[in-house]
Amino acid sequence: MNGYRRWGKLLLSLGLAVTASACGAGGAGESTGEVPAYPERQIEYVVPYSAGGGVDLVARAAADYLSKEWGQPILVVNKPGGGGAIGAEYALKQAKNDGYTALAVNVSNTTMLTAGMENPPVANEDQIYTARIGKGQLAFAVKADAPWNDFAEFSQWVKENPEELTWTSVGPAGFSAFGVAEWLDAIDADFSKTRMIVTKGGSDSLPKVAGGHAVLAVHMVGEVMPMLQAGKIKVLAVSGSARSPFLPDVPTTEEMGIEGLSVFWWTGVSFAQGTPAHIIRQWEEGIAKMQNDPAFIKHLETIQVEPDYADSATFTQDVIEETAYYTELATKSGIRK
Repeated sequence: MNGYRRWGKLLLSLGLAVTASACGAGGAGESTGEVPAYPERQIEYVVPYSAGGGVDLVARAAADYLSKEWGQPILVVNKPGGGGAIGAEYALKQAKNDGYTALAVNVSNTTMLTAGMENPPVANEDQIYTARIGKGQLAFAVKADAPWNDFAEFSQWVKENPEELTWTSVGPAGFSAFGVAEWLDAIDADFSKTRMIVTKGGSDSLPKVAGGHAVLAVHMVGEVMPMLQAGKIKVLAVSGSARSPFLPDVPTTEEMGIEGLSVFWWTGVSFAQGTPAHIIRQWEEGIAKMQNDPAFIKHLETIQVEPDYADSATFTQDVIEETAYYTELATKSGIRK
């Protein structure tokens, strides 16, 4: 465990440097006079996943709101692949850092990517975490006619038969992988004996579970809803200590006697390092205003995402702490490569 703590301290130190860099982004290049007009043309809002998922839906809602607020079009562009890394690389390393390319940033292509890989293609220091928009709890889903009646019973079966557990994920450092690893660690089950089935995301993995080709899928609540409402799967529990407002009848993992599960889904906006500070502030303030708009909050509810605004400083600090924790988890479970 001491080794994991050293990892955490190392990443925390690195993250603090990111915070300082983010706070001063673009400042040196701006005069103390009039702030330049922005935006003056179309903005590209890169979603590093396929259309229809949680990140995409939140980005489209935000783009619609802010384009009306600022009087310029914000075009959502999907660039999937590499567990979110391909789109992130494009937005953070290939496009100009002039504020006209925003990234729909997500837990999978940030803290989990950094924690799961020794040399990730994008890292915390490549971006300015501008504002967090929403969050979602994990839902542990199995086939509708699976024999387990509750999550405690299922967890006991997995502990006794880890080699029979198959679970879906976009890759070894994907969101589902960290959710599964944390849960198995909490119940003292052998992660290395379970088997991951690689999928393209919720639209691919949930049908595999419904069809009996995998035992478990772990996704945000919003992503399981269509298959759940169709009666193809059942949700045994949601993570954490508070029930989901979208699945109020489903118990939490803590209610089932499994405490300490903290992995959760989130999405927000980030920009490449060097983006002018006044642009970062404008997005930060625009998203803060958006979170107070009843119509926008209602839109989030329709896609089963909870509003979870954080300004740039808070967002950055949360990412630092989360990266340290996920690196410890990834090292312990063998995810980190």
